[in-house]
Amino acid sequence: MSELHKFIFDGLPVRGAIVRLTDAWQEILQRRAGNSETGAYPEAVAALLGEMAAASVLMQSNIKFNGALVFQIMGDGPVKLAVAEVQSDLSLRATASLVGEANYPLQGQQAPLANLVNARGAGRCAVTLDPKDRQPGQQPYQGVVLLNDVNGGRFERLSDALQFYMQQSEQLDTVMVLAANDKIAAGLMLQRMPVKGEANLSAATESGDAEHDGQGLNEEYNRIATLASSLKQEELLTLDVDTILRRLFWEEKLLRFAPQADELPPRFACTCSRERVGTMLVSLGEQEVESVLAERGQIEVGCDFCGQQYHFDPIDAARLFTDLKTQPPSSAAVQ
Repeated sequence: MSELHKFIFDGLPVRGAIVRLTDAWQEILQRRAGNSETGAYPEAVAALLGEMAAASVLMQSNIKFNGALVFQIMGDGPVKLAVAEVQSDLSLRATASLVGEANYPLQGQQAPLANLVNARGAGRCAVTLDPKDRQPGQQPYQGVVLLNDVNGGRFERLSDALQFYMQQSEQLDTVMVLAANDKIAAGLMLQRMPVKGEANLSAATESGDAEHDGQGLNEEYNRIATLASSLKQEELLTLDVDTILRRLFWEEKLLRFAPQADELPPRFACTCSRERVGTMLVSLGEQEVESVLAERGQIEVGCDFCGQQYHFDPIDAARLFTDLKTQPPSSAAVQ
C-alpha cells in the first residue's frame, strides 16, 4: 500500500516527509499500458512521471489547502506535457503527452529531464493550487519557473528543478530526492521553515541558547540537508521508511506525525466524468460539435489520466445544447 510519513526535527526549523507510491503508481502505469492507442510509457518517461507523482504528493502534504495541487512540466523535447495532480485527500492521477521518440537511458535511477522536456532550453515548470470551492472570479494560484538555473544551464534532474522552484517561487530552502521504476515512485523532501511562530522551535528560541540562534540554525539546517542529499535513488526505492530515517538521521531527534483517524494514504483516483466532458464539448460550440458528428457519426473522448472512454451520439450532443439553452443565463457557465 502507498504510504506517506511526515516528521520534524525537534527544536530545529526543519520539516520532512517521505512518500512511497506502490499500488497507486502501478495503477497509473497499468492504465496507460492498457490503452491501445498509446501503449506503455518508455522507461525514462515513466521514471519522470513517477518522480512527478511522488513530488506532488510531498508538496501537497506540506500545505493546508482544500483543493488540487497540479504540477506540470512542458517544453520542447519529446515530452511536450506531463501532469501530476493531487487532491487534498492525497488522491492522485498523472499523465504525459509524447511527440516523437523518448527512449533515453536513465541517469543512474533518475529520468533525464533535459533530454525529455528541455531539449533546447524552453522547458517550464508550473505548480498550480486550484481551490475546491473556487469563488466566481477567483483565479488559481500558479508559480512558474524555467527548467534552467540562474546561469541558463539546463537542469538534468527533476529534483534540482524543484529545489530551484521552491527557492525562487516560494522562498523555501528545500532538499528533494526522487526516484521511480515500474514498481514504486518514491521521494524524500526536507524543508527549512521560518523560525518565527514555529511551535517546534519554542524551546530553542525561548532558551536564549546562542547555539540555536542565527548562524547556529543555518549550520544545523545545512548539516541535515547534507545528510538528506546523501540518500541514493536505489536506497529510496528499496529500503523501508524506518530504515531510511535511521540511516540518515540516527543522531537526530525526530518527531514523527502519526496519521489521523480520517486520513487516507495516497491512492489513484480520477476526477473525470461524463458531465465534465459534456461541459468541454459545450465550450467548443454547437457548430464545431455538429461538424465532428457529421464526419464521424459520434464523438469519442478518452481521459488521458485513466483511459475512460466517453461516447456522445447526435442525440446526446443535441441534449447538451438544448439543456444549455433552457438554463437561465446566470447558470449557463459551468466552473
